Amino acid sequence: MNLDAAMQAAIEQAEQVKGRTYPNPPVGAVILDRDGQIAGVGATSPAGGPHAEVLALRRAGTRAAGGTAVVTLEPCNHTGRTPPCVDALLAAGVAAVVFAVSDPNPLAAGGAARLAEAGVEVQAGVLAGAVAGGPLREWLHKLRTGTPHVTWKFATSVDGRSAAADGTSQWITSEAARADVHRRRAAAEAIIVGTGTVFVDDPVLTARLPDGALAEKQPLRVVVGEREISPDARVLNDDSRTMVIRTRDPHEVLRALSDRTDVLVEGGPTLAGAFLRAGVIDRILAYVAPILLGGPITAVDDVGVLSIAQAQRWQFDGVQAVGPDVLLSLVPA
Repeated sequence: MNLDAAMQAAIEQAEQVKGRTYPNPPVGAVILDRDGQIAGVGATSPAGGPHAEVLALRRAGTRAAGGTAVVTLEPCNHTGRTPPCVDALLAAGVAAVVFAVSDPNPLAAGGAARLAEAGVEVQAGVLAGAVAGGPLREWLHKLRTGTPHVTWKFATSVDGRSAAADGTSQWITSEAARADVHRRRAAAEAIIVGTGTVFVDDPVLTARLPDGALAEKQPLRVVVGEREISPDARVLNDDSRTMVIRTRDPHEVLRALSDRTDVLVEGGPTLAGAFLRAGVIDRILAYVAPILLGGPITAVDDVGVLSIAQAQRWQFDGVQAVGPDVLLSLVPA
């Protein structure tokens, strides 16, 4: 197996644990034996549990000696709730360590240098873009800025409508797109909607499996706005925890969620407009269906743009088909 393929396998491991490792990053690891065959894989456990490298080494056993460890993030070199991963790699006798992204946390950094000093061959930067824009996107943002990474997610017709003229919106996008949304919800730590969405749609805001059952991990449900919502609203049921924040200020909302890393905004056009005007959206995920609706109900209201010269500029960082729909991923230009 070549290193790119091994790193891709490590990325897949990391994606499986997104949203379950806070405050640790979701890391994936693959151990290749001397012949370049996969001997063990692992991903970060919930806080306090083994890191990805340790689990992969355990599964590889004696086959790790003389082999290569392929990790999405530079192995840590500090003692927290668990010993340094560098210690485990050296004890296992690996000959080489390959990682994608250097650890920007000064408390944990230095693993690569220590491995090299011990005679281990070290290679950095393999599929760095795929890792930094994939499983580590939100964690790296939080470490860099101190604030949660915020994604505005919405579904729209090809002409930018979030509902038909009579207000009906189920379902604009396909079953495949809805399944993808639920997968992303399960990986997120919080979902934000406004009181208007609660009044109109009465959403549950849970992450569900393809068979309709609740996913094992559920995000915090967050309702923002100044109006009282009904105690019978489905968003207040026992499927997950719910936080109600009496404010219209996106900055206040994010301060209340400062201990979170990955936050989804799923509210209607008013809430989306407020977050865009505040400049706190880090990524847009638009599920676009090949239908035309017309009418007055758009995906977003006023974003403070009066002319083309004032337009908010975004750039694509991903375009993919999801069933018959298209998922557009955008980041600030």
